[in-house]
Amino acid sequence: MRTRLRRLVVTAVALLTAATTLPAAAAERSGERHERPSHGGLSAVIRYTEYGIPHIVAKDYANLGFGTGWAQAADQVCTLADGFVTVRGERSRYFGADAGSDPALSSAATNLSSDLYFRGVRRAGTVEKLLAEPAPRGPSRDSKELMRGFAAGYNAWLEQNRITDPACRGASWVRPVTSLDVAVRGFALAVLGGQGRAVDGITAAQPPAGSTGAAPDGKPGADATARAARELFAADNADMGSNAVAFGGRTTANGRGLLLGNPHYPWHGGRRFWQSQQTIPGRLNVAGGSLLGTTTVSIGHNAHVAWSHTVATGVTLNLHQLTLDPADPTVYLVDGRRERMTKRSVTVPVKNGAPVTKTQWWTRYGPVVTSLGASVPLPWTTTTAYALNDPNSVNMRASDTALGFGKARGTDDVLDSLRRTQGLPWTNTIAADSRGRTLFTQSQVLPRITDELAERCSTPLGKVTYPSSGLAVLDGSRGDCALGRDRGAVQPGIFGPDRMPTLRDAPYAENSNDSAWLTNADRPLTGYERVFGTVGTQRSMRTRGAVEDVAAMADRGELTVRDLQRQQFANRAPAGDLVAADAARACAALPGGTATGSDGKAVDVREACGVLADWDRTVDTGSRGALLFDRFWRGLTRAVPAGQLWKVPFSPADPVTTPNTLNTAAPGFATALADSVAELRAAGIALDAPLGEHQFVVRGGKRVPVGGGTESLGIWNKIEPVWDAARGGYAEVSTGSSYIQAVGWDGSRCPVARTLLTYSQSSNPASRHYADQTRLFSGERWVTSRFCERDIWTSPDLRVVRVRER
Repeated sequence: MRTRLRRLVVTAVALLTAATTLPAAAAERSGERHERPSHGGLSAVIRYTEYGIPHIVAKDYANLGFGTGWAQAADQVCTLADGFVTVRGERSRYFGADAGSDPALSSAATNLSSDLYFRGVRRAGTVEKLLAEPAPRGPSRDSKELMRGFAAGYNAWLEQNRITDPACRGASWVRPVTSLDVAVRGFALAVLGGQGRAVDGITAAQPPAGSTGAAPDGKPGADATARAARELFAADNADMGSNAVAFGGRTTANGRGLLLGNPHYPWHGGRRFWQSQQTIPGRLNVAGGSLLGTTTVSIGHNAHVAWSHTVATGVTLNLHQLTLDPADPTVYLVDGRRERMTKRSVTVPVKNGAPVTKTQWWTRYGPVVTSLGASVPLPWTTTTAYALNDPNSVNMRASDTALGFGKARGTDDVLDSLRRTQGLPWTNTIAADSRGRTLFTQSQVLPRITDELAERCSTPLGKVTYPSSGLAVLDGSRGDCALGRDRGAVQPGIFGPDRMPTLRDAPYAENSNDSAWLTNADRPLTGYERVFGTVGTQRSMRTRGAVEDVAAMADRGELTVRDLQRQQFANRAPAGDLVAADAARACAALPGGTATGSDGKAVDVREACGVLADWDRTVDTGSRGALLFDRFWRGLTRAVPAGQLWKVPFSPADPVTTPNTLNTAAPGFATALADSVAELRAAGIALDAPLGEHQFVVRGGKRVPVGGGTESLGIWNKIEPVWDAARGGYAEVSTGSSYIQAVGWDGSRCPVARTLLTYSQSSNPASRHYADQTRLFSGERWVTSRFCERDIWTSPDLRVVRVRER
């Protein structure tokens, strides 16, 4: 029977442009419509298995893109359509100029700011020029065909189906798209850490008129700006982070590699993952998670290799401080020669209002910018302005990098893809393969800021910001301060592949969004430039806990995929291991069993002492005391400066276990304890309530308990819940564990893979797949990957759909 099914699927795949018949039982089970595919149009076969996971088969890249666009629209049409409104610069037209913008595709505070930026990109033909670049500097023909097909598939779904999602049902802003719309969406993701971070500062930048209100020297305060920049770049992982670990053959039960990927991404909006398998027979066969609106698998596996990404510490932008012509603040000097800024006048239509026209100003380095976020002001005065350099603004290569991963037969090929295409803007890569090899590499597109260049060319502001945060501010008036070009670099002004921090074939390679330094505690990486990240500095609680866990696993050896699954849901709280016992003892020693809250009221905390002592130091849904410790720890770390929190300070010689020993004498300790107890009692929440009763999401009107915990607790299974005491506690999740995969090999042709999409495939409450995997996540259960044909065709939920253009 298996041979017969395999022969039939080969026939169906090879003859996508001819009528095909499935076995009677499969056809009856799938409900397939036997349609004659279009002649000359695009088409694909989509085999749906459990949890609505599509396995898309097509004869070439355009048709694969078509099937992908169709299937994404079926699950996520409203989220996709909202993003296309963003990249067309039409949010003000449909939603109003002053409303909050789409946070998935830029940091713009308002729709007007977002529209001004994206309409400026369109007006300048930025993406069209990048698409016209020959590969490898520009996207390959295969990548462009995927974009073309994706747009056609999305449009075909809109034409042939009725939208049931109330988020956009009947909305005028749901419209057909072009391949350029798809490409601009990819561009927006590429510049998230650069121009996308500075949209408000780009669109607000205007030449000074009269008094500027700036400091007398026209420069922002260096120390304050350095502090703000350090906080800004440290906050990168607040809504996107990740863990990933690769184990080598020496640590596993069968000598083959293992990979556990646990990316932490938003649970809502346009930066969700969507799960699929993409197949072009004989050319590509890859499964995994794709960011919405993208055409390739972002994190995934094939038959030979598995990979994941973590958000990297590399600073993806730099600033050039401009010396202006005193007679004209739109003219700047380079080596004494005058250069005039380029004007981009952009007009945005506004709902119920007159169109808004504003001018943006561009230089040889990039756009003039007057701030990075809300906390880093960069005033444009009569003598000084700042231009932002974002090398990813000329990077449309991420899809080619992903295609290279999808075709890889091992970690060497993964690294080769990164070296050839250099397409990843803001992530590390961790990979393992069936031969037992491992890889970590911080191969990302960064401005070529060497420590020597920063030392030679930093302005006074840059001399403070670069060491503290990695943000370089270079003297834009000097031609010898240009970024230059490395050997092997695909584009000028970026690092070449030989400069990337890389660790190959270590027993384990792990990253939890700290720098590359402690990828393996026994083989620390050093020697890279400061712009990549730090060396010898304190690691996050999550990194410390992760390294403890994976190093112990590697030492124990004989690892299997099941061990990866256990690690994902171990839900150990490293902060609890370090702190809870000391906190319980100090609590019990408080005079009279009371502590004074921040409101000046005395609180009886005696019950809390016992709850903290009895807590099992985990954040499972059934853990009692986890919620109390969570609220206490958040309050304590807000109130007590990091330098006063611990008795034993950080030591670079012992980076995993230091700092340690809670300083219970810190002035904020008793206050944080009192506040947490009072808060829970006021909300009617028992101090020892099981975590899942008060950390949950509501789907279909029912509570779904959620395990895991916040960044500061150091939880591998990171969850950032939203506190709403009136609704019962943590009543939603903003970001956290998303597309999870545990992958290994057993010597057969099929990888051993377990996956989980925590928030499920669809955002549509009417969909069967709106919350099914969320319930799995709640119960710490997994999806068994159906990668090989025999597994797909024997799925009990098999549904086959042949989609085509009409």
